[in-house]
Amino acid sequence: MQIISTQKAPQAIGPYSQAIVSGEWVHTSGQIPLDAAGQKVTGAIEQQTEQVFDNLEAVLRAAGSSLAGVVSVTVFMTDLAEFGAMNGVFARRFGEHRPARSTVQVAALPTGARVEIAAIARVGA
Repeated sequence: MQIISTQKAPQAIGPYSQAIVSGEWVHTSGQIPLDAAGQKVTGAIEQQTEQVFDNLEAVLRAAGSSLAGVVSVTVFMTDLAEFGAMNGVFARRFGEHRPARSTVQVAALPTGARVEIAAIARVGA
């Protein structure tokens, strides 16, 4: 098992790792819209989702993977009325790749974020 840490994504705000590589799989922690310096990205759900994807890509690269290697994604949102806007960013960032996905509405997310995304990906993909 290998702990993944990169300065190109926000540092964990609790007792957890940005990601863990186990065998050929990388499991990311949920990423929220904080920039690499830990500053909250505010604005529309599209802006928050873009930052979450920037963070995911940075963590996946540090683990030797990429969005193309993602097999499963869990999306947490505080308001499913914003699903369409989030989904537009999701579709654009993944391109033709279509990982399995679950989307769940939650009462709240850390730092007041409106979206959080966690992924499982293959290393080397």
